[in-house]
Amino acid sequence: MKRSTKVTSIILIFFVIISGVIIARMMIGSHFAKKFSKRPPPGIIVAEVINRNFSEKIESFGTAISKKTESFRIKKNELNAELELKNYIKKGETIINLKDRNIIAPFSGILGYRGLTEDTLGSDNSIIITLDDSSIIYSDLKIPETFASVLKKGLPIEAKFSGNKNKIYNGYVDGVSSRINAETRSILTRIKIENKSFELIPGSLLEVTVKFNSRKKLGIPDTSVMLEGNKAYVYKILDDNSVNKVEIEIGNRSEGYVEVLEGLEEYNIIAAEGLKKINPKGKIKPINK
Repeated sequence: MKRSTKVTSIILIFFVIISGVIIARMMIGSHFAKKFSKRPPPGIIVAEVINRNFSEKIESFGTAISKKTESFRIKKNELNAELELKNYIKKGETIINLKDRNIIAPFSGILGYRGLTEDTLGSDNSIIITLDDSSIIYSDLKIPETFASVLKKGLPIEAKFSGNKNKIYNGYVDGVSSRINAETRSILTRIKIENKSFELIPGSLLEVTVKFNSRKKLGIPDTSVMLEGNKAYVYKILDDNSVNKVEIEIGNRSEGYVEVLEGLEEYNIIAAEGLKKINPKGKIKPINK
């Protein structure tokens, strides 16, 4: 074989090998591209758009007041024996036996001590016993006059106090003053709370929320809302599980939900959590929480 023929053969074999390698790489790349392009859609927690309760709120503070309260001042030298009080006493029961008389409970309630003090009429110490009927708690709030037109008897309220921060106590507005205080520019509002378990303690500071303009409106989880500038958006889930980014108009927030004024209809399905995993042009796997 001539030398030129050998060189030509070697060159052809080299190009065949190179071509085979390129084709193989292309086939392998195409295989993996198809494989990874078929990844399953991400699982996204979804929620249904339904009507919920919303309202405007007024926040204020007030001191807890018992339904009834009475104090009894007793001189120590009037006692027959060491004083022992019941925690709770019923109307008509004897609170304490004294040398010359008995003290009878004028109403049912909780007994306690106010403290020890020198008797103003003599040198002996005296004991002050308190009786509180705290089955109902009142509190007087100073509400800014700007809310005077919406305040009325019967409005629902929610209250908290530091002794039990995790519990909400429900009540209502029991009365509204007919005048505005010219010095504080506020209107006095009394609230009433049923306290049958005696958890609220007279004298405690209450954090009170008065609700007004209560209404039923479409609501969605606040985690589903995307804010971009002055606009709000959500991912609406279509029948084929594809997503559509839609603009909505929102109102008040309440207990983890946002009021929807425009942009959605009742029973629409929207993405509630995991929004960063969503491809706006792709599909999702809906998960009902």
